[in-house]
Amino acid sequence: MATSGSKLAIYGAIVGNFLISVTKFIAAGITGSSAMLTEGIHSLVDTGNGWLLLFGIKRSEQSADDRHPFGYGPELYFWTLIVGILIFGLGGGISIYEGIQHVLHPGHLSDPTVNYIVLGLAVIFESGAWYLALKGFLEVKGAKSFWRSVRESKDPTTFAVLFEDSAALAGLVVAFLGIFFGHLFDMPVLDGVASIVIGFILAGVAFVLIYESHGLLIGESASPATVKSIMEIVKNYDGVERARRPLTLHFGPNQILLALELNFRDGLSTDQVEELIDSIEQAIRHAHPEIRHIFLEADKILVRNRISD
Repeated sequence: MATSGSKLAIYGAIVGNFLISVTKFIAAGITGSSAMLTEGIHSLVDTGNGWLLLFGIKRSEQSADDRHPFGYGPELYFWTLIVGILIFGLGGGISIYEGIQHVLHPGHLSDPTVNYIVLGLAVIFESGAWYLALKGFLEVKGAKSFWRSVRESKDPTTFAVLFEDSAALAGLVVAFLGIFFGHLFDMPVLDGVASIVIGFILAGVAFVLIYESHGLLIGESASPATVKSIMEIVKNYDGVERARRPLTLHFGPNQILLALELNFRDGLSTDQVEELIDSIEQAIRHAHPEIRHIFLEADKILVRNRISD
């Protein structure tokens, strides 16, 4: 289901986030920094989320069976939704909680050198993971705008990892500013404020992931370009008088169901209708191999029901 580029980005994010989380927790233990502890939790959550995305990809690639005749494609959407919930609850929620606690009860400021070293290493690791995620996203984005590509994408892994890594880089900047200005002005409360800001960044990313995953999970149609292409293919056949707007549904990033009602020209024999249907199906599959299931209906009577291998 997912592209090799998105899988590579997920593997890169898992390795990078795990290494980063270990260094952040060590730094938080030495310095007592709330922002650093928050960042450690954030990176640990992101590590687990990467494994969940891979698990979702694996589950979605299972073959169809009697219980799931259209396959397991929606598994990917479900686990992306879970990732969004975890980012919101464990990442954003704990970060905000920790930040509030340190605002109400500021700790003693210690030497920030360790924090700066860890943040610098984290930026290097995170930038590498972010680059892989961005590269994978750009491969599928094409000429579309960023947000249009996100809205129309049927593979949430292409943008989920990019969003996570972007939030991680933004969190590192906020953590640095909180620690730096906290020491500059001798205001340890700024460390807690930084944690709260990081929490809201994570909550924002989580909201986008949950919103997009929800739409995919309850069922989204094929892109307008795909629907338009199907109509143009059908209209090229003289034997078709009229075609209703195609009904399409994604069961995975590369698995679409198509239901189409056609009105054929009067006077066609059964054999001619049969040949016409075969030709239409072949043309649609050739133009859009992601359409796995085709249901054609003529004059309210189901004349062909096919599922591709």
